[in-house]
Amino acid sequence: MTENAQQQPPAPSTDLPTQYAPADVEGPLYERWVERGYFEADAKSDKPPYTIVIPPPNVTGSLHLGHAFQHTLMDALTRRKRMQGYEALWLPGMDHAGIATQNKVEQQLAEEGKSRHDLGREEFVERVWQWKEEYGGRILGQMRRLGDGVDWSRERFTMDEGLSKAVLTIFKRLYDDELIYRAERIINWCPRCLTAISDIEVEYQEDAGELVSIRYGEGEDSLVVATTRAETMLGDTAVAVHPDDERYKHLIGRQIKLPLTDRTIPVVADAHVDPEFGTGAVKVTPAHDPNDFEIGRRHDLPSLTIMDEHGVITVHGPFIGLDRFEARSAVVGALKEQGRIVAEKRPYMHSVGHCSRCKTTVEPRLSMQWWVKVGPLAKAAGDAVRDGRVKIHPEDMSKRYFDWVDNMHDWCISRQLWWGHRIPIWYGPDGEVVCVGPDDEPPTGEGWTQDSDVLDTWFSSGLWPFSTLGWPEKTPDLKKFYPTDVLLTGHDIIFFWVARMMMFGLYAMDGEAPFHTIALTGLVRDEFGKKMSKSNPNAVDPLVWMDAYGSDAVRFTLANGANPGADVPIGEDWVKASRNFTNKIWNATRFALMNGATIEGPLPDASEMSAADRWILSRLNTTVAQVDAYYDDYQFAKLADALYHFAWDEVFDWYVELSKTTFFAGGEPARVSGRVLGEVLDVMLRLLHPVIPFVTDALWTTLTGGESLVIGDWPQDSGFRDNAAEQEIELVQRVITEVRRFRKDQGLKDGQKVPARLELTGTALAPHEAAIRQLLRLQPEGESFTATATLPVAGAEVALDLSGTIDVAAERKRLAKDLAAAEKEKAQANAKLGNEAFLAKAPDHVVDKIRTRLTKAEEDITRIQSQLERLPQG
Repeated sequence: MTENAQQQPPAPSTDLPTQYAPADVEGPLYERWVERGYFEADAKSDKPPYTIVIPPPNVTGSLHLGHAFQHTLMDALTRRKRMQGYEALWLPGMDHAGIATQNKVEQQLAEEGKSRHDLGREEFVERVWQWKEEYGGRILGQMRRLGDGVDWSRERFTMDEGLSKAVLTIFKRLYDDELIYRAERIINWCPRCLTAISDIEVEYQEDAGELVSIRYGEGEDSLVVATTRAETMLGDTAVAVHPDDERYKHLIGRQIKLPLTDRTIPVVADAHVDPEFGTGAVKVTPAHDPNDFEIGRRHDLPSLTIMDEHGVITVHGPFIGLDRFEARSAVVGALKEQGRIVAEKRPYMHSVGHCSRCKTTVEPRLSMQWWVKVGPLAKAAGDAVRDGRVKIHPEDMSKRYFDWVDNMHDWCISRQLWWGHRIPIWYGPDGEVVCVGPDDEPPTGEGWTQDSDVLDTWFSSGLWPFSTLGWPEKTPDLKKFYPTDVLLTGHDIIFFWVARMMMFGLYAMDGEAPFHTIALTGLVRDEFGKKMSKSNPNAVDPLVWMDAYGSDAVRFTLANGANPGADVPIGEDWVKASRNFTNKIWNATRFALMNGATIEGPLPDASEMSAADRWILSRLNTTVAQVDAYYDDYQFAKLADALYHFAWDEVFDWYVELSKTTFFAGGEPARVSGRVLGEVLDVMLRLLHPVIPFVTDALWTTLTGGESLVIGDWPQDSGFRDNAAEQEIELVQRVITEVRRFRKDQGLKDGQKVPARLELTGTALAPHEAAIRQLLRLQPEGESFTATATLPVAGAEVALDLSGTIDVAAERKRLAKDLAAAEKEKAQANAKLGNEAFLAKAPDHVVDKIRTRLTKAEEDITRIQSQLERLPQG
């Protein structure tokens, strides 16, 4: 079964506390693992590598359920591979989180009555570093609470010296290959964060707006446009119509008066315009709308910027100084005074972009920015998945990936911040532009200045799989651990992070993708399937649950809900159930140790074992094979479910109970079963360890005397199967289950003993009579035994004497009353379902409800009649 099973370990201890207290075990045990270096990977090792890099959490962040979920799965994968003999590296680190971190420090300064401009750039950046050292990275301590088996000796930060060199290196290479350029384009601008943000950092939601219809021009030369952003008309430089729209052909090429201004603007023909939408005429504001910008480029239109970086109007006297939303009302009011509003404002729901960080309405804005030309990079990222070099799991998520990489726009990488990797471009006094690499000296002299912008956070985190291993240097770590094996992350950041890493990894590493597999998970939701949010009362701090129920309970609950790509509902009751599971493992292992469970000596020959012994070993090997298959397919929910039912149902509820009579009797059969139980517990704890590492390590070291499960061996399927034993024990289970059901139906208490005669001769059940009697609380038949109820089951017969245990007359009366009620329910349901007039009028859900009632009534009648038949006569 396992290598350890054949060795002679130190004598195990049975000194376990009567109750499992996670708080007493988890913290000290984790520190012991770290101190002993169990998680540290050796680049010089001859073992095959297995690598996962952690999706770097923001330095401003704290552990939330999404982190706990993904970290649990990554930890399970890494722990299993380490046990399988791989040189497993799970590399931790943090992201500098440009906007989020700068906002934190600016808020701190605001409390002091200052702004970053009071400090200046250099002093402000120093202040951010101080904040990072004092407040940043608390999530790292929380990861220890969860049990993350990461190599802390390799912890990285996206702004550390090595990663900064990687950023400068790849920027320089991309720039020299003409894949980075500077251009004036429409970007998403956040007036609150005062920076450009990328398309994927914009969250769209349906907002209530007002649609205003405005008449441009005069008389026959007029037309009407509709808009929800009336203030932007101050920057209109054209009106566009479809070239085939007969209504406006006479106006194409002519100039019309722009209201509220002294300007005239042309009417242009553009196929982008939908003649069926609205009036078929659209206002064109190239500096404040991405579609209008493209129309402007096609028709050589000027671009007029009408508001500043704060969203404040900067043109046309009456409106100068107004906020964009104040200006909207003021412009509509002025148009109304001139009689230009041809239709009253009406409510209009439309999709509006918001900054994903501060939720401010995003303003499209013409701006000079730095861009990555993604065409060839995105094609390479798509090809790597199409040709099988990289697998996406589950496979149906590939479509989302291709939808993104196949239609990716150039990426705006410059941010108007001070915290981050500063763009390594220097401008000279005579218009020179110089890109400075990590080994280059920046130009000096009067008039030379560095670009003031920093790079998008995702630019540096896109290098994470190889920059963390020492690239651009050819380090032993890079040689050993790149490419990484699996990227496990949420499907919601395919666009933010996954595609960026694929593009940069393939570019920087000569076509070698950064990982072999992309395993995508869903999002954690509450027990009702609703999205968790800090603004909602359903947000849960996993640390609270970890304090209350233990980290293993939280981990097992999360793994148990992890179906590939699917969202994960979680509620406190489920964590409590997982806590009960860890307690069950503790208590059952403690009982087993007190009753002779051991791994000392070789496993006895099958000929020496009971059927129950052979059955549980057969089931054990089947479970090992199942768990391995589920791990290889990233089916965490299925493997957790298989382990739960094997441990609780088969080991604790059946094997331990069936073996109690053997243990109590003592002798050689008890020794054999003790060794089998020790083997089962040894392997079971190994299988459970990657998901619930704390309780399993504490129990396994007690059981085996071994050093730690973290460095233990992963179980292997020995191939042992015993179908005959499995069938035999299944018969025992049928008998016990059926009699238990009958006892419950008769209202007998669990511990109530009943005289019984068992007719088992000639069946495979005969050797199990003692166990059956013990588990069913069946006493031997006495001289006065009267079989008042007989149960034929599994080819055997169980006769019970219920006289004196129940009031037969009262029970018959109760059941007769229940039967009459069920028959009345059945008759009423049949009457309604047989009424054609009722069926013609009743809604489908009402009819379905009545059918359900009929089915239940029929089931109740069958059950009650069976109970009556089994009752003693008289």
